[in-house]
This record gives sequence, structure tokens and C-alpha cells, in this order.
Amino acid sequence: VVGPAAPANAIRDYENVGLLGGSSIIDINNANVRAYLKLPGMYPTVAGKVVTNGPYASVADLYKIPGLTSTEAAVLKKYDSKFVAKEPSPDYVIDRFNNGLYR
Repeated sequence: VVGPAAPANAIRDYENVGLLGGSSIIDINNANVRAYLKLPGMYPTVAGKVVTNGPYASVADLYKIPGLTSTEAAVLKKYDSKFVAKEPSPDYVIDRFNNGLYR
């Protein structure tokens, strides 16, 4: 006889869900690489560097990404006001680079 299943611990009502790509502001610590598609010049190269080099304490940390070129930094600067750095959530960080969505 097997006992009842333990309750799931996933966050169902994540308060910052809009910052994962559904609003004009993107959470640089939790949003998936595809959230950057709506920012011309970000996807795939700059967005890939952002999602693979976090977490970030602040948006200013983006400019410390190893190997970031001056051209890429200029792209980031263009969208600086559209970024926010929230606390990394394990439920979202795991899928930042590859969430299994393909064309």
C-alpha cells in the first residue's frame, strides 16, 4: 500500500510572471532567451550571453559579461530601461537558455 502523494512545491502564482516575457519589462535573472525576441538586435547572440552568464545583482552587471563586445554593450544600453534584476527563481532559471520550444 502506497501512501498519499506529497504536495507539489512548484510556484503556481509567481508574482513576476509578466517579467518573463509578457510585458515591456524583462527580468534578466528569470526570463527565457526567447523573451528577448521582441527587442531587435538582442536575439540570439546578446540574449544568449545574458541568459548564460547570470545571475545578476543589478542591471548594471550586464556590462560585466565576459566577452561582451562594445557593439553588444550598445545594444544592451539601448534597452537598459526595459530590464530588471529580480531574485533568481529555481522554477524559471533552469529553463532560461532552452525551454524546449522549437519552431
